[in-house]
Amino acid sequence: METETQRKIDETVRRILEESDMDQVTESKIRKQASQELGLDLNKPPFKAFVKQVVESFLDEQQRKHEEAEEAEGEEGKQEREVDENGDIVICRLSHKRKVTVQEFKGKPLVSLREFFTKEGKELPTSKGISLTEEQWSVFKKNVPAIEKAIQKMESRIN
Repeated sequence: METETQRKIDETVRRILEESDMDQVTESKIRKQASQELGLDLNKPPFKAFVKQVVESFLDEQQRKHEEAEEAEGEEGKQEREVDENGDIVICRLSHKRKVTVQEFKGKPLVSLREFFTKEGKELPTSKGISLTEEQWSVFKKNVPAIEKAIQKMESRIN
């Protein structure tokens, strides 16, 4: 089989696999669709074996990517977060004066977006900010795409 033919089969099969529902697709269906797109009979022995090799290679790569992503998530969770003087977990700093923290209040976690000031070397919270309960945070998080869409719409009107 020619190198150029192998390259075309490889690209076509991989693209089909990427676009497919992996719970519904079979190697036979992939071969059939690739055969139609390429105008080749991929059921013939040398082609059939090559398609099988491409499919297995693709699935191995997907499995590796999945495992690496899980490992990365595990490592991310293990990284120690900054803890401020009040024992609140600092998630991120939005600016020099603003940060996002997770704190406990009356035994319940709160997500806090707040401005801070420095007094005698200590960072102290101001009244400028908001603390969200888990339920409020969940509602906010669910609506982030709508917020982003509204910002884009507003920016397009301004520009």
